[in-house]
Amino acid sequence: MSTIDKQLIFPEGLSRPTGVWTTVTTARPGRLVFVSGLTAKDASGVVVGKDDIRVQTVQVCENLKLAMQSAGGSLRDIMRVDVFIKDMAHFKVIHEVRGRYFDVEPPASTMVAVSAFTHPDMLIEINAIAVLP
Repeated sequence: MSTIDKQLIFPEGLSRPTGVWTTVTTARPGRLVFVSGLTAKDASGVVVGKDDIRVQTVQVCENLKLAMQSAGGSLRDIMRVDVFIKDMAHFKVIHEVRGRYFDVEPPASTMVAVSAFTHPDMLIEINAIAVLP
């Protein structure tokens, strides 16, 4: 069980999130973990799910889970994610998948559409900031 005091804040006067995210997240005390942008590459470095945002989002979330485990944490320790996507039309599907991984206390989040990634088959990239006890 985590000893991090994580507080989710939904400020009065701001609209509630429409997806899987929290407006403001605080945490104390702890050790910061910064996870670089992760894409839909499998363990061998191959991009999976060409043209399939659902498959790619699952792979990114699985990669994020492995990254957090390597630092001694879990997805529940993530306080913030930045999500970069090629097509905002994928918003609903991405949040359906994210909801399975962040089903309780979702992190603060920003999602933006970008024009390109480092590989032409990539549709999504997520980086994260976490706090570990």
